Amino acid sequence: MLARRLEFPHTQILHWETGHQVPGVEPVAMILTALRVSAGERERILELARDAFTAGIPQRPTAVECERAPASIVEWSPAAVPELLRTGEYRRALLGVRGMPESDRDTGAVPRADVLAKSDPPAFEALIGETVAHEPIGSAQIMIAQLDHLIEMCARPDITIRVVPLRVGWHPGWSGPFVVHEFPGGLAVVRFEHGVSGAFVPAGHDVRDCREAASKIRDVALSPAGSVDHLVRARRQWERGGGNRVAPPDPRGLDAE
Repeated sequence: MLARRLEFPHTQILHWETGHQVPGVEPVAMILTALRVSAGERERILELARDAFTAGIPQRPTAVECERAPASIVEWSPAAVPELLRTGEYRRALLGVRGMPESDRDTGAVPRADVLAKSDPPAFEALIGETVAHEPIGSAQIMIAQLDHLIEMCARPDITIRVVPLRVGWHPGWSGPFVVHEFPGGLAVVRFEHGVSGAFVPAGHDVRDCREAASKIRDVALSPAGSVDHLVRARRQWERGGGNRVAPPDPRGLDAE
């Protein structure tokens, strides 16, 4: 009904609803008028729309676009290596785990690691769950190569990787993965991950909540140096375990070895 009233294609409305695209100021105004939103609320929402995509935030953000403009990126990824840090083989194996046919895996997702290869890459902080280093995605060789890549990335001054161990109790990361893109001028946008897609949210309270969540996740995470040690020891477990049969982490943590 809204699509008919606005004379927009149904697919366009669907893209906005699912977060694959974000409407500009004019479509937002049209939607608010069609829905008969009160004058005060209409102005508040329009102000959000006007402010959200200034200072380099694209009008129709995709993960690729958002990663090319920001000053910094903070990602919480509890169950898989963040996209920016994946090797090609790990990425393809992950798509296979998610059920994508092998013939489609090269085109099913856009590799974005080249963002970190730029001459002026954004500062990137990856907060990753301990299971990322131990859950078998593909073969042992794929996991070893992926861990080698993470360990190598830890040495870069613009990249921080911190492992969040198991058995630390509740923390805000239990609510699910998210990515905070911080732009010049203090503006930011949050991407909430779900499955193979996600939704971009520029609302101030969501950005604030995710910033606070990231801070609390850091409080229970290993230090950067401790995280490197964890990844190195996890790699040794993969070498000793053979295939996908990797010994589970010691209940006292890998540093207990």
